[in-house]
Amino acid sequence: MSIETELLAGTIEGAAAALAGGATTSAKLTQAALERVAAVDPKLHAFLTIDEAGARGQAQASDARRAAGQSLGVLDGIPIALKDIFCTKGLATTCASKILEGWVPPYDATAWAKLEGAGAVNLGKLNMDEFAMGSSNENSAFGPVRNPWDLTRAPGGSSGGSAAAVSARLAFGALGTDTGGSIRQPAALTGLVGLKPTYGRVSRYGVIAFASSLDQVGPLARTVRDAAILLRAIAGHDPADSTSIPAPVPDYLADLEAGAKGLKLGVPREYFVEGVDPEVERAVRAAIEVYRSLGAQIREVSLPHTEFATATYYLVAPAEASSNLARYDGVRFGYRSPRAKGLLDMYRKTRAEGFGDEVKRRIMLGTYALSAGYYDAYYLRAQRVRTLIQRDFEAVFREVDALVTPTSPTAAFRLGEKIDDPLQMYLADVFTIPASLAGLPGMSLPCGFTASGLPIGMQLLGRVLDEAMLLRLARAYERETPWHARAPAV
Repeated sequence: MSIETELLAGTIEGAAAALAGGATTSAKLTQAALERVAAVDPKLHAFLTIDEAGARGQAQASDARRAAGQSLGVLDGIPIALKDIFCTKGLATTCASKILEGWVPPYDATAWAKLEGAGAVNLGKLNMDEFAMGSSNENSAFGPVRNPWDLTRAPGGSSGGSAAAVSARLAFGALGTDTGGSIRQPAALTGLVGLKPTYGRVSRYGVIAFASSLDQVGPLARTVRDAAILLRAIAGHDPADSTSIPAPVPDYLADLEAGAKGLKLGVPREYFVEGVDPEVERAVRAAIEVYRSLGAQIREVSLPHTEFATATYYLVAPAEASSNLARYDGVRFGYRSPRAKGLLDMYRKTRAEGFGDEVKRRIMLGTYALSAGYYDAYYLRAQRVRTLIQRDFEAVFREVDALVTPTSPTAAFRLGEKIDDPLQMYLADVFTIPASLAGLPGMSLPCGFTASGLPIGMQLLGRVLDEAMLLRLARAYERETPWHARAPAV
């Protein structure tokens, strides 16, 4: 086994140390990653676009900087990949939709521009649920992604390609987006660390919009330290994004090893209810006991409006999607139906042929909720309930430092199992949606495996802009447990 193959199975920090010490080069590491993608990805379908030429060029540039003593830091020369929702100048960005098939943006998303500025190497663009609408990655116009732990199962969604690629050791890390759980849920189902920062902590500029008051960019990685490295690179204020928070970015590695002693952790009773798989509940409760043994104070808390979160989300998010996706009309960019006769017919046929079923479903739900006579009864009422959910969290965080919950009610489900039952699919995000509505940071990390060998995820939720606390807590648990070290046999 070559050193590059060994490094691919490891961490960003390990690869960075090898690059800094001259044990390998970015060109060799990138080549090894591309060869692994070619060998493994046909089983997974995690990638939609593989940018071999671009990746090799970025790797060579990294090696030249290092040879000149001008390394850009820990991410310089590290192969990563991007969910295909990030605009990349000169590289196709489809959002896994036929309506954007072949579209090449003229500019870069800020999050990718920051990673590129840190020297990261982009292997390509990753599969996803179309327009980030889904929890299984089965809604992609270009076919589903398979879970590397069991190829008959879903990797979660909508960032399923990002999760599968990192879990299968095709890339050291990836960027995803999380609107209602689309980083955290796939991280849980594939045994990864996935972090949704506070809304506004990472720029959304150049990220194709689904629901603008909910979408947030974050990393998927194999360890907490790697997630902290990626977050540190992409976080910060961006004048190009009006929702970006003008707050300084802390060094997320500074207090990472401070431990859990003395911290107060809340366990919301509403997250341990009927419908949670017994294996998932046992694993999360065992993780809570690990925190207790580390000196954390554990107390039960209540978030009484949690039961309304999913219904609220599926009014707010589709309403915003209805507005955001109006731009795909066959006129300005993207797909245009060749069978249209006249302007209105072009609109109808372009959107009917270009959008998949789930996207159409959410556009119709959102348009209905915003329509005259229903706006007050549905959308406005949902926004009021959203405020109550935010207030629940505010009250609880006056008592505790963070919350511990399951990430998903179940481990990875079989492909096709829920695709014909939208309600059951929507409930896959029942534990991740509340924090999204409140704009809070949340992360998932592995906390065990089912008897059949499928990963189980634990969710940590924190105060606004307190990602450092979540990372510290996650690292305290990770140090005591072996789950993050296990890899799929794909």
